[in-house]
Amino acid sequence: MVETLTVAVLGAPKVGKTSIIRQFLYHDFKEEYSPTESRFTYRPSVIFNGNMYDLKIMDVPYLPAFPANSSQEWSDLKCRGLRNTDAYVLVHDICSPESFEYVKIIRQQIQENRTNGAPEVPIIVVGNKRDQQRHRFASRRALAVLVKKSWKCGYLECSAKFNWHIVLLFKELLCSALAGGCKNNHATMRLQGALHRNRCSLM
Repeated sequence: MVETLTVAVLGAPKVGKTSIIRQFLYHDFKEEYSPTESRFTYRPSVIFNGNMYDLKIMDVPYLPAFPANSSQEWSDLKCRGLRNTDAYVLVHDICSPESFEYVKIIRQQIQENRTNGAPEVPIIVVGNKRDQQRHRFASRRALAVLVKKSWKCGYLECSAKFNWHIVLLFKELLCSALAGGCKNNHATMRLQGALHRNRCSLM
């Protein structure tokens, strides 16, 4: 039976959540900004280190706060199932300190408000828009040290516009989400099916 991994992608408006997902699945990037008004779920299959997995990637619109209980979770369509997903990707814009502050708050709320009894899950903080490096609000090293040492989360930077580190992001996500993680640095991942224009994405 194929294992399903559910991933929630969260972040402030205009940080590139949808662009990251679409670049991963379709090698597609749109210059014009179109706000995500409702939650959309993508369901690709990947072969990772020789095993097939079904991914359920939830592109979540901006949330004022992470749901604090099951009542809040299931009364809002945007929040349904968020408290017991298998992994979280928290996206910020490296040029926007406000978007990083939002990630900081949401991360804390996730840790405080996940479903009772749910195991700890990986959280990867992603700094998007690396192509605008000159305008960043803090150095990559400073952010990485804070996130990894203080928050105990993964940290990675990418550029959805130029498809830089996008596949690496999902590889790291799978390494973190699967029991035992990656035993070496030679993990391979292939995206299956007609969703991908080029059939597969190899690394």
